[in-house]
Parts: sequence; C-alpha cells; structure tokens
Amino acid sequence: MPRLLPSPSDASHRMAKVRQTGTDAELALRQEMYRIGLRYRVGYEVLKKPRRVADVAFPGRKIAVFVDGCFWHGCPEHATWPKRNAEFWRQKIEANRQRDADTNARLQAAGWTALRFWSHESPAQAAATVARAVAKAGAKNR
Repeated sequence: MPRLLPSPSDASHRMAKVRQTGTDAELALRQEMYRIGLRYRVGYEVLKKPRRVADVAFPGRKIAVFVDGCFWHGCPEHATWPKRNAEFWRQKIEANRQRDADTNARLQAAGWTALRFWSHESPAQAAATVARAVAKAGAKNR
C-alpha cells in the first residue's frame, strides 16, 4: 500500500509546533546551571539588528549561551539529511549554520563570548564550561 504524504499545509502545521525555546536539552542545561549556583537570563536579546536571542545569557559578563538541536543546526555526529524535499532541508540547515556563525562573529565583535552546545552534550559538562567562562569574565571585570 502506498504511503500517503502529508499535504504542505499539514507539514507546515507540524513544523510550527516544533519548540524553539524551552527544549528538553535547554531545560536540562538551565537546571544544571541553577544547581551549581549560576543565575542567568532566559531568552535574552543579545543583538538588536539583526535580532538574535540567546537561550541563556549573562549580560553583565557578556556571555551568550546557545543550545543547538542536532537536526536543525547540522550536528556533525547526529545530523540526518532528509531524503524527501532534500534540497529544501539542506538549504534550511545550511542557512541555520551560516546564521550561527554570523551571530558568533557579531557577538565577538561586540565583546561577547558565545558558547554553543549540541543538544546531545552532557548538561553537567556544558554547565561546568559555562561556569568557567562566567568566572573568567568576572575576573577580567575586577
């Protein structure tokens, strides 16, 4: 029996339901950072034009933290390339990668540190990396 494909509007509706913030990986990292005593801002706008929002930020220390999903950002270990509508997805994921690199460069130019973690990374290890960056930034500001 042939497999029925979702209509473009069905697919669009399904993709609109995909969470952009508050993912399991992001929540796990935030929980771990809070557990070790870090206090942070969630969904903080780190750049105005173009508008870029960090998943977690330490504005006083100029540290922006991003948790990137393996599929959406093309993780070298876990990314899969869809066979259906392949060109669309390749362009979408490559555009995400380019935007991430642009964001990192703009933040660096503005004196920020951008930390990026894949959603599959250990929240404890990622939180420890963030804590080291926060401590280092605090030492510079003294």
